Amino acid sequence: MKQGNLYILSAPSGAGKSSLISALLQRSQGQEMMVSVSHTTRAPRPGEEDGVHYYFVSEQAFESLIEQGAFLEYARVFGGHYYGTSLPAIEQNLARGIDVFLDIDWQGAQQIRRRIPGVKSIFILPPSLTELERRLIGRGQDSAQIIAERMSKAMAEISHYDEYDYVVINDDFERALGDLQHILAAERLSLAYQQRQNADLIHQLLAK
Repeated sequence: MKQGNLYILSAPSGAGKSSLISALLQRSQGQEMMVSVSHTTRAPRPGEEDGVHYYFVSEQAFESLIEQGAFLEYARVFGGHYYGTSLPAIEQNLARGIDVFLDIDWQGAQQIRRRIPGVKSIFILPPSLTELERRLIGRGQDSAQIIAERMSKAMAEISHYDEYDYVVINDDFERALGDLQHILAAERLSLAYQQRQNADLIHQLLAK
């Protein structure tokens, strides 16, 4: 039965997770994969499009979706905004054989592990806190106060790195990207994945 793999990717802000995911999709070489588009109650940032980067909804609409059980996970995070992952969309894409990446924080990751024990998770670490702060400043998006808050939050997030299956240090971008590609390749060679994807072949090989 064709079935995609579900991956969690987490990292502190500024670690390069979004850039790595974007490059991974561009270099997928025919492998079907996608990033899940989350719902959020925060306002769009410059250049962000509804339905592409996020589904931007009101707090009332988000809480209505919570009541309907529409989220695989959700949380109220930095800045007091809600973020959530649509359960029906995830199930539909996995059933089509598409690998789905969830770009979420450690809180969302904990919720998903409780509901889907077999999900694989990857944590992206920066090479140092000094470099992380330099990247945040280099964005030119946040005030000094916001950057200080993000750095404080980053340290709290990094403390959860040992809850993940894989850890990738984004010191050299190409090397980190290669590490992610190797993780995906290894998962596609796992026993469970091969049994699922090649059930007919295995049955034929074992038939007397």
